[in-house]
Amino acid sequence: MSTENEGTAVPADPTAPSAPPTPPTPPAPSTPPTAEAVAKEQAPAQVSAPEPTPAAAPAPAPTPAPSPEPATIAAPMPPAPPASAPAPAPEPAAVGGAGGWPPPPPAVPAWGAPVPPVPVAPGAPRKRTGGLVAAVLVAALVAGGVGGGIGYWAAQRGDSESTGSTTVSSGEAPASFKRDPGTVAAVAAKALPSVVTIQAKSGGSQGEGEGGTGTGFVYDQEGHIVTNNHVVASAAEGGALSVTFSDGKTYDAEVVGRAQGYDVAVLKLTDAPKGLKPLPLGNSDQVAVGDSTIAIGAPFGLSNTVTTGIISAKNRPVASGDGQGGGNSYMSALQTDASINPGNSGGPLLDASGAVIGINSAIQSTGNGFGQSQAGSIGLGFAIPVNQAKNVAEQLIKTGKPVYPVIGATVNMTEQGEGATIAAQGSGGTASVTPNGPAAKAGLKAGDVITGFGGHVIDSGPALISEIWTHKPGDSVKITYERDGKAATATVTLGERTGDS
Repeated sequence: MSTENEGTAVPADPTAPSAPPTPPTPPAPSTPPTAEAVAKEQAPAQVSAPEPTPAAAPAPAPTPAPSPEPATIAAPMPPAPPASAPAPAPEPAAVGGAGGWPPPPPAVPAWGAPVPPVPVAPGAPRKRTGGLVAAVLVAALVAGGVGGGIGYWAAQRGDSESTGSTTVSSGEAPASFKRDPGTVAAVAAKALPSVVTIQAKSGGSQGEGEGGTGTGFVYDQEGHIVTNNHVVASAAEGGALSVTFSDGKTYDAEVVGRAQGYDVAVLKLTDAPKGLKPLPLGNSDQVAVGDSTIAIGAPFGLSNTVTTGIISAKNRPVASGDGQGGGNSYMSALQTDASINPGNSGGPLLDASGAVIGINSAIQSTGNGFGQSQAGSIGLGFAIPVNQAKNVAEQLIKTGKPVYPVIGATVNMTEQGEGATIAAQGSGGTASVTPNGPAAKAGLKAGDVITGFGGHVIDSGPALISEIWTHKPGDSVKITYERDGKAATATVTLGERTGDS
């Protein structure tokens, strides 16, 4: 959208610096000068610039006699163009005193560029306009079109009176344009060949089961692909999986292992091509809030989509479902405002160097909480830290089953804000603190409220599980808890559980 401004004529100001000093005014002729007289007056301007004259002391300007129509004079004439050049369109320009005859015209017009000649009809008197008022109006017009006017004038005059062009022309575009390392374009160009779009199809009747789309990335040269568990869950039992690279080539794949609690899965191409380039893995523990992020995926099926953002927060406890009524997964997530939508799941979250720092897994929707339903991005996306995902992927490739660290206690998963409370009893009426388990050895009891784990604040049961799963079995972690309103500390050595059962 554009706008135009229209100016209003300003009364003449005798002290304005743009108006030349007014010399004593000779008696005004009784009749307007003829066209021939005007031509004779301005003939020297067509041959050479007038010689500078010493400045004379300005005389007081006489008061002009009132007149029903203000007197005007012609604009100074520039040197005549070559005979073969067409006459340029006239541009109004009038500057004069209030007394009648003007002082000698300057060699260069007031706005710094010659003005094309104004044709005068033979025998017709030149119409006069108000002096400074006309100058103000012309200035308003020239201010908007001076660039185009100068270019037009120079084009008309050509090379006859100029040794250099006053126009600027762009050179030819370079044959190739290289993106500097570290730019989003350079990172995306290098990473895209290692990011794949996954088509998962369940094993329905007659092979017409439901399907879904997700993302993954090349983990090693053997053809392993890392993605989210919820991307491949529908095809894990008797379904079909295919993987499409950015060059359009498609390969069949099979599930190597799945970890529902971590929401991580590993696939392997059944006929892996040579020359696969794994994405480099970064260190998610060294990520800082404000670091740049790049997400690659297939949102709503649009493969090879690149979005950017920053790390908005770290250690964000997130419990997300698979959208199909299955169990939840828990993560101490990296939060990013890079646009993530359904179909981005399983894709890499990269840092500015192109290293993977997380696996895009969940989004916050406005209606359904955390999950992978068909909600759009509102700038709240969550990724599994790559340090955790790497540990899980290595375990799945090695054994096909996930291994989870545990504390050997059942905590309340619904209360929030005060910590993670150890329940009165476990599932099926069992003890909430496993006898001789890690929590029991650390001295924890039913009713204790865990408020800190490994230096991180705990405000709920899901937050505690998210933090526990960032560690490995056998790690010793310091915890803080409250019992009967009194704070205490303990050190717990984590146990392990194999599988999702």
